[in-house]
Amino acid sequence: MKKILYPALMSATLLVACGGPSTETTVEEVEIAKENEWISLFDGETLTGWKKFGGEEVGAAWKVQDGAIYLDATNKKDWQTADGGDIVTVEEFDNFHFQVEWKIAKDGNSGIMFFVQDNGEYAYPWMTGPEMQVLDNEGHPDAQIRTHRAGDLYDLIESSEETVKPVGQWNLAEIIAKDGNLELHLNGTMVVSTTMWTPEWEEMIANSKFKDMPGFGKYKKGKISLQDHGDEVWFRNIRIKQL
Repeated sequence: MKKILYPALMSATLLVACGGPSTETTVEEVEIAKENEWISLFDGETLTGWKKFGGEEVGAAWKVQDGAIYLDATNKKDWQTADGGDIVTVEEFDNFHFQVEWKIAKDGNSGIMFFVQDNGEYAYPWMTGPEMQVLDNEGHPDAQIRTHRAGDLYDLIESSEETVKPVGQWNLAEIIAKDGNLELHLNGTMVVSTTMWTPEWEEMIANSKFKDMPGFGKYKKGKISLQDHGDEVWFRNIRIKQL
């Protein structure tokens, strides 16, 4: 079968024809390279690439501090107010490997949601997007509930083991979604593995707090969301690659 070459590589192909070194690159090879390429979702200085869920500009409570996205909840009268609220990526993703480092304030609660739909039809990201929990397991009351602890697939699957670090330390979270197969990793350990969009997945949702949310866990493409749960939280080194 004839190989298809990008125009920019034609000169290299001519070198081959003339006996020069082979630098021929196929479409398939370019696609593989693209799939293996990490894309930064945070430049460490601005909130470019992020927006408020259901709105435009990110609220003032979300700041960039020491190379991290920081939710300053200290002066907020109530969580989810105009100056805060959940934020989402501008772009949508389907099959992906997502990485982020996070740390939480004492007694804090937050989360990372994915496949979120921000189309005006839903009031909150958690009405569509499953969540990897971010929590102070030692101080927040939610930690008393199985499936509500750090690293859990929130209200659906508890972590196989607890690998979260103490308050104030950075944790590496990874979400890998590929053709319905879902893995959550925390600090280098796979803590959740499941398959989405199966009868078992639907049954699990039906037995959760999301049972009356018809859009939850249904979508195969969407935005990444960082949650404002009213507590201070930090996120840094945010990146993604397509799979």
